Amino acid sequence: MSTHGIAMWRAVSTLAVGALILATMPAWGASKDKERSEIRKAAKDTLKRLYEVQPSAKAAVTSAAGYAVFNNFGMKILFAGGGSGKGIAVDNSTKKITYMKMVEVQAGLGFGAKKFSLVWVFQTREALRQFVDAGWELGAQSSAAATTGGQGGSLTGAVSPSPGVWLYQLVNDGLALELTAKGTKYYKDDDLN
Repeated sequence: MSTHGIAMWRAVSTLAVGALILATMPAWGASKDKERSEIRKAAKDTLKRLYEVQPSAKAAVTSAAGYAVFNNFGMKILFAGGGSGKGIAVDNSTKKITYMKMVEVQAGLGFGAKKFSLVWVFQTREALRQFVDAGWELGAQSSAAATTGGQGGSLTGAVSPSPGVWLYQLVNDGLALELTAKGTKYYKDDDLN
């Protein structure tokens, strides 16, 4: 690659990272209570949207040990890309909410911005505890397609990245039939908990 090409790649990469940071920063001066409230409202809206496009998901979410809801914004410019988002994990038995973050790294050629939402369903308390306390990482090699699921079809449209863990991915035009949230890490938001 020429010196000019390297300089251009660095400039574009710096621009992409800067735009991503600005897009995912909380509003200046926003209080923690306001930020928590906005995250809970976004999660509630995401669940409502999921139930509209996949009504059987409501039974899967309410009967599970717990669930998590995330909203993500991502950007890709040439070879560099990534995204971040915020969400909550909820223990259905105690109703305890844990505020969480997600970060996504992408490689490969591309250009554009995307928004998507994820609803995780944890069938066991151990799977929920593991997600909340130790975090989760969906590797770049992760690949799964939507299935009819179990529990009488209540998990139709979900993918299973791990035993006892199901994931719905919502995109602009409805439910995604293949998991595209790859190279993503989920962890507790120490500022909001």
